[in-house]
Amino acid sequence: MVQFKSDVEAVDALKESYQKLTSEIGKVVIGQDETVKMLLTAIFCQGHCLLVGVPGLAKTLLIQTIAGALDLDFNRIQFTPDLMPSDIIGSETLDNERNFRFVKGPIFANIVLADEVNRTPPKTQSALLEAMQEYSVTVAGKKYALDKPFFVLATQNPIEQEGTYPLPEAQLDRFMFMVTLDYPSYQAELDIVKNTTSDKKYKVVQQVSGEEILAYQQLVRRVPIADNVVEYAVTLVHKTRPNTELADAISNKYLEWGAGPRASQNLILAAKCNALLSGKYSPDIEDVKAVAMAVLRHRIVRNFKAEAEGISVENIISKLL
Repeated sequence: MVQFKSDVEAVDALKESYQKLTSEIGKVVIGQDETVKMLLTAIFCQGHCLLVGVPGLAKTLLIQTIAGALDLDFNRIQFTPDLMPSDIIGSETLDNERNFRFVKGPIFANIVLADEVNRTPPKTQSALLEAMQEYSVTVAGKKYALDKPFFVLATQNPIEQEGTYPLPEAQLDRFMFMVTLDYPSYQAELDIVKNTTSDKKYKVVQQVSGEEILAYQQLVRRVPIADNVVEYAVTLVHKTRPNTELADAISNKYLEWGAGPRASQNLILAAKCNALLSGKYSPDIEDVKAVAMAVLRHRIVRNFKAEAEGISVENIISKLL
């Protein structure tokens, strides 16, 4: 484990590592600075991330580039309708001496890219549940621990619904963030086209080791936080729960279900990390607001009235903030 003389030194090292990573990733992925920040925040907080965007916005390239900038094992799983749970977690096979031997699946890596995770049935999607929550998998009654750090970075396409299976709420809740990718700006797209239609090759250099990430994850949890900031985060989550004591009027009107306790936990962890990456030593309410959209958007369920009136989840969260 990496050792620092003090937490102040560790905070400075985290910020320096973050700047190195963003600089390295920016060589390949252009115009997605906020998305890169959210993905790295999830990694430093020991969380998982769901990336949602239309085809061609470099979702897969972004995750592969981040994996390349980290000194970690990386596996990509392309989710398809015929994928089976054993294709992800592995299975027991007979060896030459007719003894059962467990053959590890692609889930046994530090970073797992679950590409188009909504293209496979719930039976196979559920193979990720134990891994994401317990950092282990169980096969034939035996538990196998996954190496840490471990992250699932999943992608899905929001517009193509034919042949897709919506992720169950229990699985969505295990993702720390849902990050949406938008189209690049005009200038960013000019740079993208120039870079990708020439013979230039950009090699990503590894900047941060697995031991450093584990140290940063522990550092984030040690960050002090004021009671009023925790109260703000928990109150915000309670506001999303319709027909409860602290429910907001807009939640009672437009929401079927609100966010659970994991939302409050993730708001605080993400706010702590956001503060560190911004050069602060303790988070404030603005740090909570900065991460609230990514933490809450996949944890609240609209009712029919909201869908009929075209009220989006983002509209509701913005009003609550």
